[in-house]
Amino acid sequence: MNRISLKNIDQIAFKSKTFVLDSSLKNQLSGSFSFLSEFSKDKIIYGINTGFGPMVQYKVEDDKLEQLQYNLIRSHSCGIGKPLDKTNARSVVLARLNSFLQGSSAVSGGVVDTLVELLNKDVTPEIFEHGGVGASGDLVQLAHLGLNLIGEGHVYVDGVRRPTAEVFKEKGIAPLKLKLRDGLGIINGTSCMTGISAVNLVYANRLLDLSVLASGILNEINNAYDDSFSVQLNAAKQHVGQRKVAEMMRNHLGDSKLIRKREELFSDVLEFNRPQFKNKIQSYYSLRCIPQILGPVYDTLQSAQQVVENELNSVSDNPIIDTEAGNVFHGGNFHGDYISLEMDKVKLVVTKMVMLMERQLNYMMNSKLNEKFPPFLNAGKLGFEFGFQGMQFTATSTTAECQTLSTSMYIHSISNNNDNQDIVSMGTNSAVLARKVIDNGYQVAAIHLMALCHAIDLLEEEEQEKLSSNTKKFHSIIREKLSVFNENDDLNMKMNQMIDLIKESELL
Repeated sequence: MNRISLKNIDQIAFKSKTFVLDSSLKNQLSGSFSFLSEFSKDKIIYGINTGFGPMVQYKVEDDKLEQLQYNLIRSHSCGIGKPLDKTNARSVVLARLNSFLQGSSAVSGGVVDTLVELLNKDVTPEIFEHGGVGASGDLVQLAHLGLNLIGEGHVYVDGVRRPTAEVFKEKGIAPLKLKLRDGLGIINGTSCMTGISAVNLVYANRLLDLSVLASGILNEINNAYDDSFSVQLNAAKQHVGQRKVAEMMRNHLGDSKLIRKREELFSDVLEFNRPQFKNKIQSYYSLRCIPQILGPVYDTLQSAQQVVENELNSVSDNPIIDTEAGNVFHGGNFHGDYISLEMDKVKLVVTKMVMLMERQLNYMMNSKLNEKFPPFLNAGKLGFEFGFQGMQFTATSTTAECQTLSTSMYIHSISNNNDNQDIVSMGTNSAVLARKVIDNGYQVAAIHLMALCHAIDLLEEEEQEKLSSNTKKFHSIIREKLSVFNENDDLNMKMNQMIDLIKESELL
């Protein structure tokens, strides 16, 4: 067996590192394939000598068994919509490969070898977003992967769409010759939804880090009190995520001289004797409740990571071959409910995170709320110039779309396949929608962080010197790449530059 984690997804899918195949695993795969070849000679085994789905009752003649596998792949290569980008497609390939490396799928060694070649020779399969219902797995999406493995369809090299046969010849890749149950093995599993979900989690975790960072900076530039993220306050709640987020804020703001100690207010005799206090006793919730709001986000992402990593290291096709038991087991490991449910959860918590950033942005835009900065952080002539007014519309609109997209896919089963697939997971749909919400999140985060950097630019030099070293470092990195905000700049270009910077760079 071979075990991978999100770290492997990061290395191989994001950074295109080489995949090294353990030779001992190939021996195990060979044994599984040999067992099934012998075992199936005089038995009815689904997907080897039967039709598929509701046509399982029809026997397929011995001289047509290999052609059956080709027919399956070609007939199901009917996806539509956008093709997955390189990172997501590579993650799908790695997820399918690792499922086979568990040794219970009995695919031929050629399947594994060709998948490894796709990864290591930087060939991106053409896999479309739409088509699968998530049970029997990702049939349509993985059929497109299978189509590429046999040298058909189109693939991408250096971002250019080209005929697979042409690319294989150029790269020295032999088209896969399907054997036994290779066609069914390739398409019958949860690897598309799982691969996309793994990428989603890498990006969602980065987005959470950015949201905590933004929350810390906002508290800092508004001279908030430190007790909202203190050890003592957050220890009173028994949630790992809340305590972790509070710790992250303490680490970020540890040397800030703008964050106030609650003791300063306790010892202010003048303030105590006023009938109406001048100091803000407590901040608005979008500043004060960060551990309580982002804590559940952290916990949910951690839980989702465990589920996705479990699925990455599972056998998700049907039937399952167990050489130790000397038997073949028919069932439904292709059902994607685990992934579908987790991606619905991820959508929800990412949307809540986006809502928090949008409200924090609104706090900065509204001078009556923050009582420190000009309306819309407008450093120019009020009424004649507009600051971040237009960009706030974009952030609010995008947040609203996230809220709408966060309705559940997990419970949107529709019976199909002549009612053979009478309850399905819609797992890939859930993963694709979660990805859209996460992408939206980066758009809102980019605007929010641009506004925060501009707010820092508006501070007096004396206040800037009192910022935490982490805030200074972040501000410096952004300003090295992105000039000081000017509303007459190409704002669309600037926002996209910021998105790329925070999404793809390791800033924290």
